[in-house]
Amino acid sequence: MKFSDGNWMMFPGVRAHYAAEVYEAEIRGKTLDLLTPTRKIRHRGDTLEGPVLTVRISSPMPDVVRIQSGHFLGSKEPKPSFEIKEHADFEPEIEITDDFVRFQAGRVEAKIDRTQDWRIQFFANELKFAETPNRGLAKIDHEAQGTYAMAQLNLSVGEYVFGLGERFTSLIKNGQTVEIWNKDGGTGSDQAYKNIPFYLTNKGYGVFVNDPGPVSFEVATEKVSRVQFSVPGERIDYFIIYGPTPKEILQKYTALTGRPSLPPAWTFGLWLTTSFTTNYDEKTVIEFVDGMAERNLPLHVFHFDCFWMRDFHWCDFEWDKRVFPDPPAMLKRLKDKGLKICVWINPYIAQRSSLFEEAVDFGFLLKKPDGEVWQTDQWQPGMGIVDFTNPEAVEWYQSKLKSLVDMGVDSFKTDFGERIPTDVVWHDGSDPLRMHNYYPYLYNKAVFDVIPGSCVFARSATVGSQKFPVHWGGDCDSKFESMAESLRGGLSLGMSGFGFWSHDIGGFEGLPNASLYKRWLAFGLMSSHSRLHGSSSYRVPWLIDEESCDVLRHFTQLKCRLMPYLYAKAIEAKETGIPLMRAMLLEFPDDPTAPFLDRQYMLGDSLLVAPVFDAEGVCEFYLPAGTWTELSTGRTIEGPIWVKEKFGFLEMPIWVRPGSILAMGSVDDRPDYDYAQMSKFYGYALSQEQLVDGYIPNLDGEKNKVFRYENGILKVDGVPTELEVVS
Repeated sequence: MKFSDGNWMMFPGVRAHYAAEVYEAEIRGKTLDLLTPTRKIRHRGDTLEGPVLTVRISSPMPDVVRIQSGHFLGSKEPKPSFEIKEHADFEPEIEITDDFVRFQAGRVEAKIDRTQDWRIQFFANELKFAETPNRGLAKIDHEAQGTYAMAQLNLSVGEYVFGLGERFTSLIKNGQTVEIWNKDGGTGSDQAYKNIPFYLTNKGYGVFVNDPGPVSFEVATEKVSRVQFSVPGERIDYFIIYGPTPKEILQKYTALTGRPSLPPAWTFGLWLTTSFTTNYDEKTVIEFVDGMAERNLPLHVFHFDCFWMRDFHWCDFEWDKRVFPDPPAMLKRLKDKGLKICVWINPYIAQRSSLFEEAVDFGFLLKKPDGEVWQTDQWQPGMGIVDFTNPEAVEWYQSKLKSLVDMGVDSFKTDFGERIPTDVVWHDGSDPLRMHNYYPYLYNKAVFDVIPGSCVFARSATVGSQKFPVHWGGDCDSKFESMAESLRGGLSLGMSGFGFWSHDIGGFEGLPNASLYKRWLAFGLMSSHSRLHGSSSYRVPWLIDEESCDVLRHFTQLKCRLMPYLYAKAIEAKETGIPLMRAMLLEFPDDPTAPFLDRQYMLGDSLLVAPVFDAEGVCEFYLPAGTWTELSTGRTIEGPIWVKEKFGFLEMPIWVRPGSILAMGSVDDRPDYDYAQMSKFYGYALSQEQLVDGYIPNLDGEKNKVFRYENGILKVDGVPTELEVVS
């Protein structure tokens, strides 16, 4: 939301009341409360009118400072609110003098100089890293749109902003207006399914705006040297999170809002679906599964998309008996082939569904202000929306899913959750504006709790949803540009606290040509999670061309062999909040090229992956400093260097970071096996002086065989072990 018209004027009908000075300061327990008039107080007469802002500074944990500013505070804070984890025993340092107020939280100091124009400066180790500047905190009166609370932070020279959810625009958000408002808009616009009011910069800190409602970010747009964020209403609440490294910022942000759960190892294998609007029945499904086996194509999860239920009946959670006459027997046959089963669901109940009348009678659907059920024809005719603020509705919805679990279903694709209306009344009295973005949290939590030890496959999200993996990138087109925008979305989501992410291999909309399909196969298998899915076309490889089978086999087998390494990095995501797929900035924060790299990524901390986005197979990628080793050939290149080469379909740039030890398995047909017994260690560009620590996990997510490379010797659980030196 823009309020100012250039440097000096405001738009018509807009009046800003900026924090002007600290008039009173008071320590209240662990908080610093400031009475902050919006004009300088020259004499007693100036105290007779407002507005006056109340600014509260506090801290939930070391290196994190919370700023809350409000105008009218007589009403209770509306529901819902994000779940924030605080360190109850943490004690900040607070100091008040006539010249300044100071709030110290670990290494971070928030300081306001009372002798100068009002501003909050943030220091770490006596160096300023951020600032809410003069005229950077305000109450805004907008004649047409009501009251807003607004805050700004300065951007220094060379400072770049990342995150704000799964955004398909440029990875660097400078120059973008970002609206935190979940929408079902595909991957080709500035809309997003997963809007997260958190960003980090390459200057050592992150900012989390603690508001589940519509937050508007002007990232170097309204003021080109500032980030501005605003929310409707009288209050604004934001956290300054000091790293200083991007990884440390994510660790602290996810310590506040929640860490990802660990998906089971089988979820990292290949998922195949029926696709969306294709015609299929049990015979089709079995033909696909058997066709994969006949071609020696490892397959691990089969997903039934929407039409496993009867048309017009979504969701009633009942199999369409016209095409699946005996679901339990069919699922058993599939599971006897070693497959896990996933089915599509959403939180909407069509009027034709057998559950609709039941949900209406029990009061489990969203209601209009007049008490009638809210309904729409968009998506499913006459559908209503489950009200997950009602505990009984949650239990009812879960009971339907548990019946499917008892039948043999292992996971649910939790689609939709973005089109949540605001002209409704919630069971628990939640503010409809705040519930629009928050709804996916309640929806996915309800489903996730049904399947402990498994995962969902979710499209919509908000702050905290990272606790319920996995998330996928939504509806992308079958073209190279959409493949690239999908990657930008995934990297952006990873910079927003989400550990695991996937995308529709080949693109959702349209039929991919052979070149695109094969390039996307390589990218998809070298992603966190890997799913073949489309809208109106089947995605089994032999329907594209026979070489597609070779490409799928090659990269699926490679991923299976990499699972000892990948699952260890998945555990790291669970423990630290560092994503499995990482923007280059996360691993190379001091490399000036890293912020601009949005067509390559690190898979864990040791593998650099550069998908090929070109029909002719040409790929240009960047290797940071050091001796890098190509995984497939063992050849080395000294970085920093840009490389431009042409690759065959069985090739993709995958390079091993200098100083890495990879544990690679000998099993290439499944992702879940005994990694400790079936793995071998490989060393890349190691020096005698180098110290490398790591471990091989077991399938329970525990650190099993701990290894250390020191003085040129590799020891596993303290015992010298063979290391094959590749480079």
